[in-house]
Amino acid sequence: MGKNTHDNESKSKYREDRGYMSLKGWLGRKRALAMLGKRPITGSIQPISDRLDENIAMLQTIFTLTPDLIIRTFESNFAEGRVALVYLSGLVDKNSINNNMLRPLLNPTSNADTSIVDLLSVGAISNAYDMETVEAEILQGSSVLLIEGRTEACVVETHGWPQRAVEDPQMEASLKGAHQGFVETDIQNIALIRRYLPNRELKIKQLRVGERGKTKLSIMYMEDIASPDVLKEMEDRIKLLNIDAVINTGELAELIEDNPFSPFPQLVTTERPDSVASHLLQGRIAVVVDRSPSVLVGPATFASFFQTVDDYSTRWPVATFIRLLRYLAFLVATFLPAVYIALVSFNYEVIPIDLILSVGESRERVPFPPLLEAMLMELTLEMLREAGVRLPAPIGQTVGIVGGIVIGQAVVQAGVVSNIMVIVVAFTAIASFIIPNYDMASALRLLRFVMMGLAGMFGIVGIVIGLMTMMGHMISLESLGVPYGSPLAPTRYSDWKDLFVRVPLWNMKNRPVSARARQLKRQGENRPEGDGK
Repeated sequence: MGKNTHDNESKSKYREDRGYMSLKGWLGRKRALAMLGKRPITGSIQPISDRLDENIAMLQTIFTLTPDLIIRTFESNFAEGRVALVYLSGLVDKNSINNNMLRPLLNPTSNADTSIVDLLSVGAISNAYDMETVEAEILQGSSVLLIEGRTEACVVETHGWPQRAVEDPQMEASLKGAHQGFVETDIQNIALIRRYLPNRELKIKQLRVGERGKTKLSIMYMEDIASPDVLKEMEDRIKLLNIDAVINTGELAELIEDNPFSPFPQLVTTERPDSVASHLLQGRIAVVVDRSPSVLVGPATFASFFQTVDDYSTRWPVATFIRLLRYLAFLVATFLPAVYIALVSFNYEVIPIDLILSVGESRERVPFPPLLEAMLMELTLEMLREAGVRLPAPIGQTVGIVGGIVIGQAVVQAGVVSNIMVIVVAFTAIASFIIPNYDMASALRLLRFVMMGLAGMFGIVGIVIGLMTMMGHMISLESLGVPYGSPLAPTRYSDWKDLFVRVPLWNMKNRPVSARARQLKRQGENRPEGDGK
């Protein structure tokens, strides 16, 4: 009864805090509330004994079949009895253990009057009073000192797991931006972000998620800019997670997004520290996931997925042209095959006579209807794309180029598809590659097949129905309580300076309203003096 009462109180409090303000969050909140009753009941906490042999026996019981567990016992003048050093060999820096821990502890001049903090020349040192904490610290790469006659353990930070160097981002290449990407260690990723924002207002809240594999999540935000309501919403969703472990950022995004059934990404996933710094300055919130080389940023809008770092490092007329090109590519990648199917199957009267004769001549040997023809080519393209991604880079490029040329030429000569269809598929593929965000480009790949199906059944009317449905869905979406269609729906003209057109930087004096920043002013008067004043 006590547990049920506690759960009901927690659910009631959650309803009062969040208000159940909109229908869009109903499914996500219902799922989160259901998790409250599924948390496993933890056993009693085992305190640390003052007898070293009992503590070692307990650790050996906890870490069975763990050959990389090292337990080294020795005599030290620092303690009145024996001392045990415990760690996992693959997760620690052995040089730090040998030079900064064992050498001072085995030094004959050390004595019991010396403080452990003064004796060990390492980073963070803390105390643990139960075996549950000791187990967690060992699994996180710390070393633990157990001392005969003491009921507390000394936890020493000696992390040294395998990690790779900072490299150029793979998915978000930049021409004029920085060439540093995130790695799989959260400490390094936080340091990369701090390099761009050396400001005391940059705050970090750390949480641990996972019942079996504790994953450290760091919520980063600018305290004087970020909205407290959005921050609380993000923090509440993460705290309500009940899962074995969060392996990567993509899993976390799917678990906390507003509408899990939408094809559109509702949180930005990036592997660039300069991009995260730019979002933080706009008032958004970043979540750094340990062991993942990407960072989650929210709240996001539809326009966020068409903006890149290069937009702000090139001159504004060029950046505007490229951004308009991205929106055009969005339309082409989503609707071009559907328009081809609709025009050839239903609405051929709108095609000029010269063009329709060319299309008819190209299709005279094709035995399939336009819908099946387009589906066949699009599925072939998707298989070639996935094959190129999964294979090693040199082989993947060869498969993509040779496969596309050979298959395209062969199917046309065999009369399976028409030349016009090959051209349409090629334009569609090129347009999909222009979309800068991989998650958004993947969503368009799915929507393309939906639009093709509607065009095959209803022609242009089907495309219009699909477009209206997609726009209505986008308008109804939210990201952490922020409208996904902003600044178009709802209309916020002040944010149009960085929507389709990227105006000069000195003219963007305020932060985006869609980010719900507490402090809207971003810069003062920076109008350049010159002949154009």
